[in-house]
Amino acid sequence: MNVDGTKYRTIWLAEDGASVEIIDQTKFPHAFEIARLRTMEEAAHAIRVMQVRGAPLIGATAAYGVALAMRADSSDDNLHAACSALLETRPTAVNLHWALDKARKALIQVAPEVREQAAFKFAGDICDEDIAINMLIGMYGMDLIAEISRSKRPGDPVNILTHCNAGWLAAVDWGTATAPIYMCHDSGVPVHVWVDETRPRNQGAYLTAWELGQHGVPHTVIVDNAGGHLMQHGEVDIVITGTDRTTATGDVCNKIGTYLKALAARDNEIPFYVALPSPTIDFSLSDGLREIPIEERGGAEVSRITGRTDQGTIETISIVADGSEVANPAFDVTPSRLVTGLITERGVLEASRKAIADAFPERVRASA
Repeated sequence: MNVDGTKYRTIWLAEDGASVEIIDQTKFPHAFEIARLRTMEEAAHAIRVMQVRGAPLIGATAAYGVALAMRADSSDDNLHAACSALLETRPTAVNLHWALDKARKALIQVAPEVREQAAFKFAGDICDEDIAINMLIGMYGMDLIAEISRSKRPGDPVNILTHCNAGWLAAVDWGTATAPIYMCHDSGVPVHVWVDETRPRNQGAYLTAWELGQHGVPHTVIVDNAGGHLMQHGEVDIVITGTDRTTATGDVCNKIGTYLKALAARDNEIPFYVALPSPTIDFSLSDGLREIPIEERGGAEVSRITGRTDQGTIETISIVADGSEVANPAFDVTPSRLVTGLITERGVLEASRKAIADAFPERVRASA
């Protein structure tokens, strides 16, 4: 996607062919910086501190982390150790598990002397596959938005509400929830995006707003609690979010606050869609509320905030009363009954076990 008119992915092999470069997302929205990963440990750190984030990008970064580990030591023992270490970085996003399991199974069959080359090719293939999937998600989701547009007065935009960042910064390119938005915008379908700020890390205000602005998509940042009000007053036509893990039955785990948007959408008869690549589906789980592990992050993300002062300096300040306890669950689960549909690379599906299984029979067989 575009950054000051230049095309970027979120992760790529550096010119030296031996290291990996990423867009450092901890610097947004006030700086655009490239970071270089030279070791598996640096890749794990990038995932853990959210220099890279978003389920698809976490999976791609983990794949490159394995490749960097194989560059240092291509033995079987180090392959297993690298996969185990990377698996510990983030507990909720299933793409991490998917990418590492796939990498381990593929590379263990390759002789150690050629494993480094195979690992870098594998990581590159993961990235290319992510882009292809997201383009298909965009095409199917674009049809939903275009249908709404045809029911509005000519020139009136389709008002889309999204939560957190499921844009190209959360993937390798295009994004999941934003892919249909970008495709509509580029094809002339008028759209406007309500961007939830998404406390406590502000991925909406920092990331989604930044990337939509770079691409020229009309958008407005709102506080997280404004979405229901806008729905009540007819200012939202459709909600599209991403997901970090979806069960075989269609329960959706996404950034904290997503469940509340789904409830408000249901109360106001507004369609609530979730855009997801199939690697985000965890076919081993049936009950999202009971079975999906919810990451509890540090309280400083809630009690402190970083921004640019009027003098132009970047500073971090405390915003919570001294002595107050802070909790920081990073995700919540939206039951399938509240999901209008799942936008996947194989079409828009009902959020049900049968519809998901019918669309991805090979994934069901592999998980059996």
